[in-house]
Amino acid sequence: MENSIGIFDSGVGGTSIWKEINKLLPRENTIYLSDSKNAPYGEKSKDEIRELCIKNIKFLLEKKCKIIVVACNTATTNAIDYLRENYTIPLIGIEPAIKTASLQTKTKKIGVLATKGTLSSELFAATSKTINKEIEIIEQIGEGLVELIENEKINSEEMTALLRFHLQKMTTKNIDCLVLGCTHYPYLIPQIQNIIGNDIQIIDSGQAVAKQTKAILEKNDLLNTTIDENKTYQFFINKSKNSLESLLKEYKFKIDIKELHF
Repeated sequence: MENSIGIFDSGVGGTSIWKEINKLLPRENTIYLSDSKNAPYGEKSKDEIRELCIKNIKFLLEKKCKIIVVACNTATTNAIDYLRENYTIPLIGIEPAIKTASLQTKTKKIGVLATKGTLSSELFAATSKTINKEIEIIEQIGEGLVELIENEKINSEEMTALLRFHLQKMTTKNIDCLVLGCTHYPYLIPQIQNIIGNDIQIIDSGQAVAKQTKAILEKNDLLNTTIDENKTYQFFINKSKNSLESLLKEYKFKIDIKELHF
């Protein structure tokens, strides 16, 4: 589909961003690329992440996309500057919403659950330096979480145990805001809320990314104004499509998922 919004992630987690974009921009055609074969990006080097992003963007450009959303915190924080220097297509990135959390915290302690690649990136470090120095940012690598989500184990006992282990390291330090720094993690919100209670606010970037996507489309006069009642949403994945089908089951009559090698 020409003139689509292209979206890519290191796996199926970026569908949390796709859902927000689809909700805000229901007339837009979308093409989602899941690089699940290489998930998680968070354990890879900056050069590896950059090369994977180049490969993903090339795929979406071949599909004639008009804008590309990098629906992956690790990819954005490690490669977005390079990508913007080398491509003319509008690129939307995503990074942990620590600025939002810094404006809402009362205890002046913010927890950030993210991948190693995001937390160790220069962009995350630079953003952290812009936060009020009175606010403490408690970082926690969510090791193992992406792999369980990719393998359809969101509600497994293994997931619950791993979440408790990661979250305890932050909740014992009196955080009142928890920033989800990976697009896979919104699928864990019910479990996270159950573990941390209602006194800690969970913050993710999905709605903000959708609003930014709309703003850039408007700015470049790229919004789709036609209505196509019969359209389908295209998804591509380089592993089994079962995990995508599971996360998108409410759209099962309108999605077209293809497995491919790339």
